[in-house]
Amino acid sequence: MTAGLLGGSAQADEPVKGLLYAHRGGAHEFEENTMDAFRKSYEKGIRGFETDVRITKDGEFVILHDDSLDRTHNATGHVEEKTAAELRSTKTKKGDQPLLFLDDLLTYFADKPGVYLEMEMKVGNKTLYPDSKLDGYCRKLVKAVKAKQPKDSTYVLASFDERPLKIVKEVAPETHLMLITGGPCSPELIKKGKELGVNRVAFQMNGSTRASVRAAQKAGLLTNGWPGHTLQDYYLAVGLGVDGICSDIPNTVQAWKLKHESSNGSR
Repeated sequence: MTAGLLGGSAQADEPVKGLLYAHRGGAHEFEENTMDAFRKSYEKGIRGFETDVRITKDGEFVILHDDSLDRTHNATGHVEEKTAAELRSTKTKKGDQPLLFLDDLLTYFADKPGVYLEMEMKVGNKTLYPDSKLDGYCRKLVKAVKAKQPKDSTYVLASFDERPLKIVKEVAPETHLMLITGGPCSPELIKKGKELGVNRVAFQMNGSTRASVRAAQKAGLLTNGWPGHTLQDYYLAVGLGVDGICSDIPNTVQAWKLKHESSNGSR
């Protein structure tokens, strides 16, 4: 078990409490995938984060979940079809915040050891990311991430798409990798994770069982559960015994934990 995924030593009669981390920086508490969200969550004590990585037309990495800018920003279209210079002036719809570039996020965390940072490679759209584009994307991403990763932090590259996972496994086998599925934890997911040689699997907690989570862990895979929209989702995650809890309300959950949970065996 990696040191940052579980804190303390749980007593035999206590549930395992996985690392609580901020989905898109805390998407239901702040404006998603903005520097403001990551900074505020970090300042409130959150030490785990998830985000989404895309690449511009001229090869710079930006943080954006959707295939287009339309929902979240005062702009339209695909970042993959725009230059970095064009995107520098792009602002978010709600808070008028700049589109976040990966290099700025990595720089922010570069002097903050002990952080879990999960970067989803958003390359599932094969029109935007044909096979011919993926090798360059993956090699450049690995280089960018490793250049600024603190020694005591855990950085993970993740994807629903098996293609980038296979490439990164080949070019940088020491990289922490995670396969994500839109379904529950299952024997098929465990088998695929082992075949790909990833360290972690992520799955919908709804429909997952404690037995399936334990089977994945027994197979040597760390387990991350999502979504985390409510406190009830946190309770489910604890009951399932997942290693990581991906939450849109990490600060709300953390405040509840501090108020209601014993510090013995929890973070």
